[in-house]
Amino acid sequence: MSDPILVARGLTKRYGARAVVDDLSFEVAAGAVTALLGPNGAGKTTLLRMVLGLSRPTSGDVLLEGSPYRELPNPSSVVGALLDDHGFHPDRSAYDHLRIMAAANRIERSRCDAVLESVALAERARDRVRTYSLGMRQRLGLAAAMLGEPRMLILDEPMNGLDPEGMHWLRGYLRDFASGGGAVLVSSHVLSEVEQFADEVLIVDRGRKIAAGALSDVVEESSTLERTLLALTGSGETRP
Repeated sequence: MSDPILVARGLTKRYGARAVVDDLSFEVAAGAVTALLGPNGAGKTTLLRMVLGLSRPTSGDVLLEGSPYRELPNPSSVVGALLDDHGFHPDRSAYDHLRIMAAANRIERSRCDAVLESVALAERARDRVRTYSLGMRQRLGLAAAMLGEPRMLILDEPMNGLDPEGMHWLRGYLRDFASGGGAVLVSSHVLSEVEQFADEVLIVDRGRKIAAGALSDVVEESSTLERTLLALTGSGETRP
């Protein structure tokens, strides 16, 4: 496998006495899709926010191509992210949303048309975002993540709102991105889909790493990803 784009060592985030992420170390390699899995409250979103410099670790560090996110000279060319809060203005068109992002990041405006085409939104590019379905907003979020032609994608529950056709499309999109040498770190609860496109899995529970490695090594041949996850983390009930 290729050298890692992302390296985390001893990553910890505490709120008072409570460790939301607890001494977590892992790597994400180029050319692979890595699925971040675990029950609600396991610390997945906090982990992704620390990777992207949105939350400062209590201890440990996380590096993207050898540097913390905040020190990257051109972060949009290294990593693109799709988190829950897309920040779309409902009365702005998809094209205008991307045009403003491109200007702020000194990206050629031609990239707006290119990424809208890549996520199959070109025909709706001038429509206001408030007319978009949830699945279309997910695609626009992915287009925004791809604007800087990053080497890595970080996606938090990108399958929310997607119908079966949309899931099939996203699965192919992520596989193509990884096949082209990109790295993907994706958090998802749609385990049946994850099982079809992930190369590696990182399973966390209560902020700690429970299992990590190739999907085929973590999941036994006679089992499924869902059964494996439940066996490793217990019932999978929502945590407080």
